Amino acid sequence: MKKVLRTLGVLALGGMLVACGNNSGATKQADTSSESKSDGSTEAKSAEGVTDITIWGPTDTAAIEAWWVEKIEQWNKENPDIQVKREAIDRADSYAYENKITTATTSGDLPDILYVDGPMVSYYAANGITIPLDSYFTADDLKDFMPSTVQADTYDGKLYAIAATESSVALFYNKDYLDKAGIAYPSDTDIKQAWTWSQFLENSKKLTTDDYVGTNIIMDKGEGIIYALGQFFTEGGAEFVSEDGSKADGYINSDKSIKTAEYLNEFIKNGYANLDPVKDEFLNGKAATLLGGSWNIADLEKSDLNWGVSYFPVADDGKAASPTGDWAATITKDSKNPDAAGKFLQWAMSSDNIATYASAVAKPASRISSYEKMEGWDSGARALMKWQLQNTGVSRPRTPSYSVLSTDFSAAMLNIFAGADAKEELDNVAKNFDENYEMYYKK
Repeated sequence: MKKVLRTLGVLALGGMLVACGNNSGATKQADTSSESKSDGSTEAKSAEGVTDITIWGPTDTAAIEAWWVEKIEQWNKENPDIQVKREAIDRADSYAYENKITTATTSGDLPDILYVDGPMVSYYAANGITIPLDSYFTADDLKDFMPSTVQADTYDGKLYAIAATESSVALFYNKDYLDKAGIAYPSDTDIKQAWTWSQFLENSKKLTTDDYVGTNIIMDKGEGIIYALGQFFTEGGAEFVSEDGSKADGYINSDKSIKTAEYLNEFIKNGYANLDPVKDEFLNGKAATLLGGSWNIADLEKSDLNWGVSYFPVADDGKAASPTGDWAATITKDSKNPDAAGKFLQWAMSSDNIATYASAVAKPASRISSYEKMEGWDSGARALMKWQLQNTGVSRPRTPSYSVLSTDFSAAMLNIFAGADAKEELDNVAKNFDENYEMYYKK
């Protein structure tokens, strides 16, 4: 339990909030069942012969909260022997959700089903907080999920979580600014015509004026650093950690990693991108291009901006990768009825249910077949995001020490952008990660 308490503390410091545009317009704490109870205990409290299943998740948009109400009512009506309730916990601008999990972990009062952010799946699995889901989702089932979804939700060869939605990052551009600079639009249908690293840097230089910068590469100064910029390291031939997630020295501080960090710093150092971008910098015409997420599409469609989209920039040698990830459902160690919880997840994660969920939240679906039931994903920006998820999407590093890695990597990159030596900063990331893993996870 010592490692649980230690690393959950780091989790709160790391702030796993940002990466996928989650919780925008979130509501306050809500209970999506007809009857509430004061704690998260999984012990049955209903009539004899009825199994109670409790779900915890962070609050989401009003549309998603309404989806949960509708679906839980449908399930409970069709399955009188398994009654489901959900507690939505507010985590906007606070760590109430993580703190509640910490308390429940030590007291043994975790819910049956717990939603966690994708890169934290390994942490919860390694600490024995969640259990494998392989008996509920077969290999054939998983063939219908995005490869990056399965990758992110797997730890040590076993499936520990399942996500309904995904995310991706692409290059948005202001057509008027590119026209003014005499730069041809990058393709949104042929990745071979995407901007390479060299083109991205050179075009950002050409697009930078007294009135706007060439690009925006800073999604935020927390999780957004590793989420949005991490795949540049993948494209550059670098790895954050070893394949088994146990070691960072020789990986995050390799020559290829250092070279990639120095490449990214060229944007900041030369003034082609701002270290502290203004709010909605691209949307307001203060940046000519943007490394933006799938969640940006709706706002851009409502705007008057003359914009286009292309693939996440590819390495000069043609290697392509793109960011992915979203929240996922797990079954916890404290569940008294894991099979009933698994049965509910099988239903909730069906192709039809994922289609309606993804449509409600305006995110890419994790199931490939769900797109047959969703409108707007056959062309344009959404089709490009879907293509990236199917072809170039790579999950963030899978390791129980992820929160340490993410926090330290973000700090290191910000220091590099402020003028610090890339090798020294990445050496520190590797050192801190290896010490954490050695102390809490080495077998």
